[in-house]
Amino acid sequence: MEIFFADPTEIPLPPDEVRILSFEVRPYPDGRRLRVLFELTPFQQKPHGDIVIKNLAGEPLATTSFVEAITPQNEMTVHLRRLDASGHYAARLTVFYPSEVEDESEEGGGMVRLEKQVVDEKEIRFETVQPGEVAP
Repeated sequence: MEIFFADPTEIPLPPDEVRILSFEVRPYPDGRRLRVLFELTPFQQKPHGDIVIKNLAGEPLATTSFVEAITPQNEMTVHLRRLDASGHYAARLTVFYPSEVEDESEEGGGMVRLEKQVVDEKEIRFETVQPGEVAP
C-alpha cells in the first residue's frame, strides 16, 4: 500500500530514521480526558506506538496504542482511569516497529515472537485543572 503525503517535497524516511517532531497533551476542561497530539517525520513504513500517562509517582493512569499510523500528524483522546490529586502528570510516547524474532530457547521451541524495535521516545509533563476549577 502506498502512503501519500500532502507535501511532495517531504522525503519519507526508513524505519530507523523515523523521529517524533512534536508531542503535546491538552487536557479537556472536565479534567478526565486528554487530547494527545503528535507529529512524526514522514515514513516509508507505517510505525506503531504506545502512549502512557502516569502521575508523578510513576503510577500508570492511562495507556493507548496505535498500529500502523497512516499520516505523520495524529490526534487522539485518552481517558484517565482516575485523577491524581496534584493534577500533575507525565506522558510518554514510544514509536516502534515490530520485528519477528525466533525464540531458540528451550521454552520457546523455535517459535516466532514479535519484539518492539524502538526508534524514538519522548516524555513530557503537563497539568490538568480539577473539575469545577477555572484554568489560570
